[in-house]
Amino acid sequence: MRRLYLRIYFAVLASVIVLALAAGFLWRQMSERGPAGRAFEVASTLAQNALPPPEAPRAEQQAGLERLAANLKADVTLYSADRLPLARVGRPLPPPAPGREAGGWVRELRGRPAWALRLPDGRWLMARTPRNRPHPALGLFVTLGLLALAVAIGAYPVVRRLTRRLENLQHGVESLGAGDLAARVKVEGRDEVAQLAESFNKAAARIEALVSAHKSLLANASHELRTPLTRIRMAIELMKDAAPPARRQALEQDISELDTLIDEILLASRLDAVERLDAAEEVDLLALAAEECARYEEAELDGQPVTVHGDPRLLRRLLRNLLENARRHGAPPTELRVARSSTGAEIRVCDQGVGVPATERERVFEPFRRFPGSTEATGAGLGLALVRSIARRHGGEARCEERPGGGSCFVVVLSQRP
Repeated sequence: MRRLYLRIYFAVLASVIVLALAAGFLWRQMSERGPAGRAFEVASTLAQNALPPPEAPRAEQQAGLERLAANLKADVTLYSADRLPLARVGRPLPPPAPGREAGGWVRELRGRPAWALRLPDGRWLMARTPRNRPHPALGLFVTLGLLALAVAIGAYPVVRRLTRRLENLQHGVESLGAGDLAARVKVEGRDEVAQLAESFNKAAARIEALVSAHKSLLANASHELRTPLTRIRMAIELMKDAAPPARRQALEQDISELDTLIDEILLASRLDAVERLDAAEEVDLLALAAEECARYEEAELDGQPVTVHGDPRLLRRLLRNLLENARRHGAPPTELRVARSSTGAEIRVCDQGVGVPATERERVFEPFRRFPGSTEATGAGLGLALVRSIARRHGGEARCEERPGGGSCFVVVLSQRP
């Protein structure tokens, strides 16, 4: 986009330059047939009236030519009708070219412009400007050059103003695409660009309203699900003595999974709604990882103390989701390693399961993403999606890699100062 105004600007300049060159060329080609040609005829008549007749002696013609050229300060040569020299003032000039029948400009003679006058009596008067005189066409080209410069100076702010508004619109679109739903652009003018900016603002406002309504719906629905879930839990407690143990355990497992899913939906809605971390403090990742690994007998912890600035509750959820994902989809033991990185800290959780196909390693972080042909038991919920979202909230990123020897490794890189 930054090159657009230059392209428009240079297009205007090129048009002016072409126009100037065309005008100069036409003036050069048509000067002898247009008003300049009439001027040559008038000058020829005046010169003949000031000179002696053709049959006068050479001395008389020389004297007349000297009177005519007294104040011209130019080289002048008088030729007869058959192109024989009769008189001259200054340096001699060549006769008109054979076949020439009318007066007009002559190609430059020895680097200076010259012209020929065909007198009504047939004689020729050749003249050349002195060395200190500018070319007669110089004034026209100077004028055209000044005109082109004026157009260039005047066109730049107009073109720049137009493209600057397009750049502002582009920045607004990029901000909206990056997730800034409050992005708007300033509406300037009443042309098509202003209408486009106004349409963009309306579309952005509509998108922001829809997303806000969606987030509000998710949050409210998740809260409302708590009430029937609590009643179901109480009913199970009341009937646990009468229900078969296997049935009671399955119901408790279903309720636990539903409760976890509601928590994840609420957390995802909160992460989408807030722009900054609720609580930020110095967190020892190794100590936090040790607390979470204590909940899983098959988890093995290794690493070094690393401190990052972040929300301890979110970082704890990140570690828990990674370990839970390894427990559900991998094979023990689960390896968790905390190490320093060039930007802050690196968390690596590896399992020895079947692994994640290479084509799914990026899409596995999508909410409720399931592998092709997978069953309900091997699917994915919001756990890994929350891992990436929390990592990005802390200025980091999450990715999935292949574990040497089989299995998968989920790597989270966090910034020391998000």
